[in-house]
Amino acid sequence: MRLYAGKVTPIAQDMLEILTSINAIEPEPGQEGEVLLDIESVLKEYIRTEREIVNQARETISRDGLEFRQLSKIKSKLADDRGFGIGDKAIDYLARQIIECLFHSRHVVEIYEEDHTLRKHMRDVLRQHLRVEEDLDHEVRRRIQNLQEGTANWEIEYNKVMADLKRLKGLEE
Repeated sequence: MRLYAGKVTPIAQDMLEILTSINAIEPEPGQEGEVLLDIESVLKEYIRTEREIVNQARETISRDGLEFRQLSKIKSKLADDRGFGIGDKAIDYLARQIIECLFHSRHVVEIYEEDHTLRKHMRDVLRQHLRVEEDLDHEVRRRIQNLQEGTANWEIEYNKVMADLKRLKGLEE
C-alpha cells in the first residue's frame, strides 16, 4: 500500500465528508476547511516519513553491499523500530494518527463516536483510495511479464513503467 501526494486531498475530503455525514465528529462552525487541513497534514507527514524510511533502507543496502531485493525487509525493520506502519499496517496506522489528530484539533468541537467506529469508516475510505497502488502494480507486472522478476532489468523496467502509469493517472509524487 502506498499513499500518493495526489490522493491526499481526495482522501481527506472523503474522510471528512463521511465522518460529518454520520455525525461522528462536529467541526467548529465554519472550520471544516481547517479540519480538512488537519487530516491532510497527517497524510502528508506519513508520505514524508515513508520516503525517509525508504531512503534510509536504500542507503543501508548501498552501504552494506546488500541485494536490492532485501529492500522490503529492511524498510519493515526500520518502520517497526520507529513504530511506523507500512504495508499492511499502514491503514491502521493512518487511522490511529488521524483519530489522534482529531482529538487534539481545536477545530473539532466534539467527537461522538468511539475509536473503533471512527477507525472502521476511515479504513473504508483509505482502502477505497489506496487500492490504486495494487491496481498499478498489477498493470505494471502485466506489461513487463516477459522479464524475470528480481533482475536489474526487471527493476529498471518496473520503475519506468510505473512512473509512466503514475504520470498518466496524475499520481506523480
